[in-house]
Amino acid sequence: MEASRKLICRQRQVFFFFFFLGLAQAGSEFRRYSVVEETEGSSFVTNLAKDLGLGQGELSRRGARVISKGNKLYLQLDQETGDLLLNGKLDREELCGQTEPCMLHFQVLLENPLEFFQAELQVIDINDHAPEFMDRDMLLKISESSPPGTKFPLKNAQDMDVGRNNIENYIISPNSYFRVLTRKRSDGRKYPELVLDKVLDREEEPELRLTLTAQDGGSPPRFGTAQVYIEVVDINDNAPEFEPPFYRVQIPEDSPIGYLIVKVSATDIDIGVNREISYSLFQASEEISKTFEINAMTGEIRLKKQLDFETTQSYEVNIEARDTGSLSGKCTVLTQVMDVNDNAPEVTMSALTGQIPENSPEAVVAVFSVSDLDSEDNGKISCYIQDDLPFFLKSSMENFYTLVTERPLDRETRAEYNVTITVTDLGTPRLKTEHNITVLVSDVNDNAPAFTQTSYTLSVRENNSPALHIGSVRATDRDAGANAQVTYSLLPPLDPHVPLASLVSINPDNGHLFALRSLDYEALRAFEFRVGAADRGSPALSSQALVRVLVADDNDNAPFVLYPLQNASAPCTELVPRAAEAGYLVTKVVAVDGDSGQNAWLSYQLLKATEPGLFGMWAHNGEVRTARLLSERDAAKHRLMVLVKDNGEPPLSASVTLHVLLVDGFSQPYLPAPEAEAADAAPAAALTVYLVVALASVSSLFLFSVLVFVAVRLCRRGGAASVGRCSVPEGPFPGHLLDVSGTGTLSQSYQYEVCLKGGSGTSEFKFLKPIVTNFQGHSPGPDIEETPNFRKDFGFGIQ
Repeated sequence: MEASRKLICRQRQVFFFFFFLGLAQAGSEFRRYSVVEETEGSSFVTNLAKDLGLGQGELSRRGARVISKGNKLYLQLDQETGDLLLNGKLDREELCGQTEPCMLHFQVLLENPLEFFQAELQVIDINDHAPEFMDRDMLLKISESSPPGTKFPLKNAQDMDVGRNNIENYIISPNSYFRVLTRKRSDGRKYPELVLDKVLDREEEPELRLTLTAQDGGSPPRFGTAQVYIEVVDINDNAPEFEPPFYRVQIPEDSPIGYLIVKVSATDIDIGVNREISYSLFQASEEISKTFEINAMTGEIRLKKQLDFETTQSYEVNIEARDTGSLSGKCTVLTQVMDVNDNAPEVTMSALTGQIPENSPEAVVAVFSVSDLDSEDNGKISCYIQDDLPFFLKSSMENFYTLVTERPLDRETRAEYNVTITVTDLGTPRLKTEHNITVLVSDVNDNAPAFTQTSYTLSVRENNSPALHIGSVRATDRDAGANAQVTYSLLPPLDPHVPLASLVSINPDNGHLFALRSLDYEALRAFEFRVGAADRGSPALSSQALVRVLVADDNDNAPFVLYPLQNASAPCTELVPRAAEAGYLVTKVVAVDGDSGQNAWLSYQLLKATEPGLFGMWAHNGEVRTARLLSERDAAKHRLMVLVKDNGEPPLSASVTLHVLLVDGFSQPYLPAPEAEAADAAPAAALTVYLVVALASVSSLFLFSVLVFVAVRLCRRGGAASVGRCSVPEGPFPGHLLDVSGTGTLSQSYQYEVCLKGGSGTSEFKFLKPIVTNFQGHSPGPDIEETPNFRKDFGFGIQ
């Protein structure tokens, strides 16, 4: 018999499997499957790969998952074969109770790309529970005056199975007085009703004992029994009656314990003890007995435990009123539970993406469903998120949503979003549930490094030590991670002649620049190059900046005396007529400095003189002048030592010795002998040419503006015309007259006549004689104004 039962169950399982599989293939929204309860775990349900039209192994590649409500794993998926298997035995009564059909909803989620399917599994009932009476012993007191055909309802049995496996009919043990009828209540439950076929006779048989059997419709059927004790009582010909016989009441589900539901009332027209009535619950199930209680004396029905509309929406309570003579009347109280908005909406998250690339145009962030256990408006749901976020909700079906980005995100603007999903019902008062989601925006290399400056100017002093840190460049990248890691490099210089590789180097990690060798301001005063900054993204992005390096001057060059030359074979002698007035220009010391700025500012100082006080030295232009009138007592020969010093720190200097010869005139006897002149002609000529070229290149522009004025003043002088004095030619001014005033802006003009030895064939300077009009004083004073361009015009250290 057990083998036959298993065979029948297997046939039914196969039949329902193919039946619901066909429904799943025909449906457009759901895929339906079925399984018989108590089927062993790991039993085959279906092949999802075939049902979804996917190839072998595609479920594994796409990350398929089976998601059930409440995360209860009733099913398991073999991703390699696509088989959907039971995770364990299913007890239909535990899952669904009396609800039929018993459906378990689940979703099949494919994560890459994101796709989902709705499905449901029906758990088919088997006859695994026998009927059971709550009271195994029933006592009936029946008056002997009860006529044949009188009906006596009995307490029903309960069967946890549903459908045909539930109670089918009731059977009473054979007897002469009663038969049993199977009745059906409004809620579908069947109960037994005892029918009297023959008048009872208490004196003949005062009590009866019958066996009541409940049989279900399973195959094979199961049975449950109870004993019915019938006590025949003396006649009491009026039973209590209810008015009305049916009560309908409504009660809110949040009513407190002890709440008065209704008060029932029955009357008995008998008198005496036969009209005393007591009330009790009749044929009450275990649930009704736990929920309601009745006062036996007053008939007040009160709440015994808290109601829950989501569990049970109505109760049918049978009340019995019995008098002392064992006659009873029945009434029914239909209690309808009114829904109260006591359940907040729920959010069930099916899939959640942790990070979204910032350049994704429309990406699915989350897939979720919402539900509310309440009914009508209390169970209607609205779902929304904040308005100021770049996301929106898309509803794919009722109460099923996806959270999607509405535009590409920018991580540099905002790297993290806190999205609050708010679900609100339409009840009174409204209840809401908030579910927070953190969405991280992952970085994409869409920002090139940016230098803090478009160009950098760095300064380094010459004669620096090698590997000296001369400055830094810095670039920032708004990206993150490897996309923001910046490396620096030197780019080819703009000037290909600049040996950049031997001048500077750069630290690729921090942008520090280092001088590779000692720099020389006099050789290289400035150079520029480009620096590149690239990130480590893929593909890498880069930018450039221009770097200009200025070499600052150090005072590393001492002044160099151009005139008079100190390395000549014979010293140069300056001739001064004894008739010279105070302030007469004896000579001019010309020096230059290879440095620049204040390191090239030269000052002149007369250190030693044969006769102190006879000659004066201008500190800024190197002119040597007579400090007073000459006299016959002054020695003929004088030796002057001049110190030329720059303005550097520390200052550098050079010295030069001047020879001055006082003469009465510029006649031939005072000139050098022809032999000496011939011997010194070559070096003297070279010196003269060098000096003339140097002076002419500096003051040529001034020459043409003042020569005419100098010539006129020379012609008007009334001084003695000696041998050495030159006449001023008429017409174009001769080119052997030089102006050394620099800018031509002195308060008094000074002209210098270059007199050459007649017939010598050389251009050797014999003397420089100032031609001064109304010269005052004995030293360079306020009458002579030195312009700011004075030293520059003479080339004294101005670079």
